[in-house]
Amino acid sequence: MNRRFWSVERGLSAVVGTAIHDGHATRDDVLPLMALSDEERLREEDPFTAEMIAGLANQIVVHQSRFEIDLNRARNQAIYLVPEQSWGLDVWIKRPPEPVLHGSLAFHDDYYAMLRQMLAAIEQRHGAFIVLDVHSYNHRRGGADASPTEQHKAPDINIGTSSMDRGRWADVVDTVIDHFSHASIGGRRLDVRENVAFQGKGEQTRFIHEHFPKNGCAIAIEFKKIFMDEWTGQPDTKVIQDIRDSITALEPVLEELLRTRQ
Repeated sequence: MNRRFWSVERGLSAVVGTAIHDGHATRDDVLPLMALSDEERLREEDPFTAEMIAGLANQIVVHQSRFEIDLNRARNQAIYLVPEQSWGLDVWIKRPPEPVLHGSLAFHDDYYAMLRQMLAAIEQRHGAFIVLDVHSYNHRRGGADASPTEQHKAPDINIGTSSMDRGRWADVVDTVIDHFSHASIGGRRLDVRENVAFQGKGEQTRFIHEHFPKNGCAIAIEFKKIFMDEWTGQPDTKVIQDIRDSITALEPVLEELLRTRQ
């Protein structure tokens, strides 16, 4: 049984990286109820996002699968009980019994209690903070040999900002977009756009902006799965390292930006 729900690294920085969909683990009372194979679950999870944020001083990495509980959805939608919630997938052999559901919802509650406490401490120390909420997304949903989603609908990096006060944090958002647009990842410059494939409507960014409206900036960063084969799970380690280097290099840039805003 996996006994670590998440891992937290805390350092001297006002920048926090999160990988809340990196995990693949489930509780022992959950796995026998699941209809999905490991491969099917992995295809919709965000593997290697923990590696992408590994160079940051502050990191939160969740080890549980989003198919047990999706921390980026509101509590009442966080368990995929019907296929419409989960890309048409039938997640369960049968509906989990109430004690199992309550255990998963308690995990959701505990995570957000931890997140609020951690961010409050960073706010107290630094005044303001930036959360890089790192995810990934599929672009070959038609199958391993099917054509990918058209580029105009699927940027290499999608920056989601809809839950924030965009005017208040415009300098931060523009800096993030500019930074990734000029990075060399996999030997090329990436297509980086805002609110195209996703709009940043996840629960984590919403929660942060609700509870830290003046001092918390949370940016959802969705990397298209150009760093792996989304059907076999095979990673491109060079591209993952380039993404990690780019995120690591962004940290001091954002720290300096926060200092100049004070």
